[in-house]
Amino acid sequence: MKITNLALALLASATLAACSANDTRPAAPAMASNGVLTGPNGMTLYTFDKDTAGSGKSVCNGPCATNWPPLFAMDGATASGDYSIVTRDDGKKQWALKGKPLYFWIKDQKPGDKTGDGFLNNAWHIVKP
Repeated sequence: MKITNLALALLASATLAACSANDTRPAAPAMASNGVLTGPNGMTLYTFDKDTAGSGKSVCNGPCATNWPPLFAMDGATASGDYSIVTRDDGKKQWALKGKPLYFWIKDQKPGDKTGDGFLNNAWHIVKP
């Protein structure tokens, strides 16, 4: 009887481990690092005051998007929790947090840089977790 119980316990453990290894929940598109939200590349993320939360779009296009590259969502990405996906004017998809599109700042050169905070009459802001 002890061997049967042990075998069942091992089988249950193996099954649970397999389930967690195959977890298909989407990973968050950003992470907290040193008090700010960063993209997968470790670079600081920003929001723009001219974007309207929940509008489903970004107003930073053309030259603006050259200086403030969007945090793009890959094809097949799925919104989850506070993260949503907006469609840009060019048809590309961009991540948003609580309805506000997320951007990088071209002048941030390395992870930890935060040179875009307050830029353009305080219209750009670091995203804090």
